[in-house]
Amino acid sequence: MSASTSGIDLPTRSRRLRDAVELLSSMRFAISLLTLICIASIIGTVVKQHEPFNNYVNQFGPFWAEVFAAAGLYAVYSAWWFLLILAFLVASTSLCIARNAPKIVADLRQYKEQLREQSLASFHHKGRGLLAESHDAAYARISTLLQDAGWTARAELRRDGQALRGTMLAARRGRANKLGYLAAHSAIVLVCVGGLFDGDLIVRAQMALQGKSSFEGGGLIKDVPAQHRLGPGTPTFRANLLVPEGARSGTAVISMADGVLLQDLPFDVELKKFIVEYYATGMPKLFASEIVIHDHETKQAIPATVKVNEPAFHRGVAIYQSSFDDGGSALTLRAIPMRGGGPPFDVAGQVGSSTTLKRAGTPLTLEFTGLRVINVENFGATEPGTDLRKVDLVGSVEQHLGSGAKVRDRKELRNVGPSVSYKLRDAAGQATEYHNYMQPVELDGQRVFLAGTRTAPNEPFRYLRIPADERDGLDGWTRLRAGLFDAGLRERAVARYIARATPADKPEMAAQLATTAQRALALFAGVEPVTAGGEATGGLQAISDFLEASVPEADRARISDVLLRILNGSLFELMNLTRESAGLAALTPDEATQAFMTQAVLSLSDSFFYPAPVLLELTGFTQVQASVFQVARAPGKTLVYLGAVLLIVGVFAMLYIRERRLWVWIAPAAAGTEVSLAMSTTRRTLDADAEFVQLKQHILKDAA
Repeated sequence: MSASTSGIDLPTRSRRLRDAVELLSSMRFAISLLTLICIASIIGTVVKQHEPFNNYVNQFGPFWAEVFAAAGLYAVYSAWWFLLILAFLVASTSLCIARNAPKIVADLRQYKEQLREQSLASFHHKGRGLLAESHDAAYARISTLLQDAGWTARAELRRDGQALRGTMLAARRGRANKLGYLAAHSAIVLVCVGGLFDGDLIVRAQMALQGKSSFEGGGLIKDVPAQHRLGPGTPTFRANLLVPEGARSGTAVISMADGVLLQDLPFDVELKKFIVEYYATGMPKLFASEIVIHDHETKQAIPATVKVNEPAFHRGVAIYQSSFDDGGSALTLRAIPMRGGGPPFDVAGQVGSSTTLKRAGTPLTLEFTGLRVINVENFGATEPGTDLRKVDLVGSVEQHLGSGAKVRDRKELRNVGPSVSYKLRDAAGQATEYHNYMQPVELDGQRVFLAGTRTAPNEPFRYLRIPADERDGLDGWTRLRAGLFDAGLRERAVARYIARATPADKPEMAAQLATTAQRALALFAGVEPVTAGGEATGGLQAISDFLEASVPEADRARISDVLLRILNGSLFELMNLTRESAGLAALTPDEATQAFMTQAVLSLSDSFFYPAPVLLELTGFTQVQASVFQVARAPGKTLVYLGAVLLIVGVFAMLYIRERRLWVWIAPAAAGTEVSLAMSTTRRTLDADAEFVQLKQHILKDAA
């Protein structure tokens, strides 16, 4: 018997109902639904799920981002159409099973021993012979032979009146092939039902029945109203739970398409200690959490250790180690004014909190977003600031498989120390993100501090390189920048430079040189516009604009060279003046000083384009780590596992087990016993041919 692809023919007068039932119960409809689910799963894999909407706008554009959002592509597995397809697939596959199961069960019981002996001649696999033994002896020998070979048989005696005409022996093997069909289709139903149970369907049903709604606001979890919370008795859920070290929490967060929903747990999770180990690349090698589960009902404290792929279980809820985060580390920063002069000031806060910067001119909201204590960067090929915690496929292929053009660059991995990330948000709500390293990084032989900035999450950070002074600090550059905005210090620096740079035989050049040096410093400091009535810019850009506006093109190269020498000389004197004010010795004009001043001039010029009024330097921190757990109650998991087992069994049964039927007609003859045999199989293969040849040789042994 072969399974039919058509559906159930419902005995009703309504043609539409009959056609609908036939379509729904047909195998072709189930296969079409399964194809749609596969396509939707591909979309859910390619498109990142549950990302902030702004990320999708940056990736797809405003129009298509709205279209894809309306289609539910950002939460495919909880979209109404995906759940509807699953429900139809369950119904269709169940009807397919209901339609074919009675036929398969009936076929499993039948040996078809009523087959006429004349029909054996029409089979592809057939044989005939005359045995010298008697009918009873042949029947006994052949029955034993088939039983030993694993065949189950049933015999039918046929008589003409009282005389024995012969015996039809019907045998079969490989009946599990038919059961494979039922197992595979039942597996699809179980997996889909398990997916529906463990998906958002039950949660949404709970929300509808209990009058709950998702929460779109902010604030503390304890302040969220009860209408946005589900009780501990929710039959199925999957949520995230963040617990800082030394703290405990019993409320998880379920991410919904239009906000979040809080799930109260029947217990609290207390994080005693978080353990993390890193590879040389900075990628986490191991992270685990030592927790204590505080049961609300029994008041018991149950210690447990949760690792990746090694969850803890309590009251039917699985606690998985999902990831880790900052648990509110305490930060101490120094704010360096970047617009004009002014002394630095201290700022303190916690990761995840925010404060207002009132001393930065226009009030800005400072949001502390992260602290990374370990930053492993590649100094062999990429610039620091690149996160190496990703797969380097090209490098892996070239190193391990070989390449016609070998890449000679190798990774040089170094831990460059802690870094802090924060956002500055203006009154209009527009935010700029910053990423600053605490310690200097050596680049091109120069130790520099890196201060990164970007305006969109999908953009890379652009870094301002600030040279470290002889004490590996920012103070030297900070003093120079503050002195640049001090008119009195600029005049003293120019006077020193004039005294040193004016030729002894040409004292008349002093006045002109002083005017040029004062104008160059004022332009570079951004306190004087290039043209009257214009806007002061500052930095080397102001010097360039001045040359374009005031110097003929033919003389610009020569004049710019002279002007830069005057500017560098004046800045060197300004640097020494600021050091004297701080009680430090003057810099000597050696190679190290020249490298420092070159980078200082470049960073001072770039600082005029720094988008923030202050630069925050991380001066100290107290790290507090947190574990991110995924807590799940998944009753459908058992159904999914059972479905997976049935699917494996069913596929193997259908592919590797061949159903074979064998008929042997044993009839008395004048000179012994006449034996005819034939075999049918679901698939004609070389193995089936060889098996029949072997059977025929054993059954018709010594046949004439």
